[in-house]
Amino acid sequence: MTESPRPTLRCSFVGLGAMGEPMARHLAARGMLTAVWNRTSAKAQALAAELDVAAPEALSDVALLSDLVFVCVSADADVRAVIAALRPGLRRGSIVVDTSTVSRQTAIDLAADLAQIGVDFLDAPLTGGVEGARNGRLSVMVGGDEAVLDRAKAAFDAFSLRVTRMGPVGAGQATKAVNQVMIGGIAEGVCEALAFGEALGLPREPLLAVLTAGAANSWFLEKRGLSMLEGRFDSGFKLALLHKDLGIVQSMAAALGARLKSVDAAHADYTTLLAEGRGDDEISSLIRIKRRLFDVQG
Repeated sequence: MTESPRPTLRCSFVGLGAMGEPMARHLAARGMLTAVWNRTSAKAQALAAELDVAAPEALSDVALLSDLVFVCVSADADVRAVIAALRPGLRRGSIVVDTSTVSRQTAIDLAADLAQIGVDFLDAPLTGGVEGARNGRLSVMVGGDEAVLDRAKAAFDAFSLRVTRMGPVGAGQATKAVNQVMIGGIAEGVCEALAFGEALGLPREPLLAVLTAGAANSWFLEKRGLSMLEGRFDSGFKLALLHKDLGIVQSMAAALGARLKSVDAAHADYTTLLAEGRGDDEISSLIRIKRRLFDVQG
């Protein structure tokens, strides 16, 4: 007997920033998107009109139109506020997926709260950058019940290259913390090295060609090397967000009785850049700090 095909999930998307908007577009392309919401209502209204989906003013109405709600916002307080506003419209058996980067405890708290009304929760932070969101090639690290992820998998596949369940609720955020340790450390090393290369008078393009062809290569060097050397910091992951993420990592490490030196160094550098009003710069703006070591002008 042939198994009946699963009905198409009705998905909504909350948070239409640099990551959220392209993810919502991928869901729409698969015929899964029913509603969008953004703190700036005009942005949601414009996208909804383009994609022919709803854009309710109230988050509870967004929930009513959905089997699965994706949330992609900036910080713990934002996620908690959004889910509290969704809660009156959520139905038993629906799923909330938080793709934001927040603390593991926030994910655990939200899952416990939603379980009281029969709603499932997955914490599912992302990596792959704005390019990955646009190209539908994100890597997703998921915390939550395997059966719930199986129900949501078709929606994840719309914008992901890889979806990996890391364990129970909170495991996704724990994995993202590990990821951000590496992001912060790689940025420190790459920016410092390229500023050193400038101080030595090495030519930009040949230097990048040599480095990206060898063991020193990284996604960050490939995607941001030339743009940072040219002083372009207007696209990609905002440094204010990485600063926030590294603060989460510091708190998690402190709970284990440890300090992570690379994280502390990166957090301090981004604190300096934030104080200079550069929070909206892409994270490779860190090279501004590294150039000061050698008195190099960018």
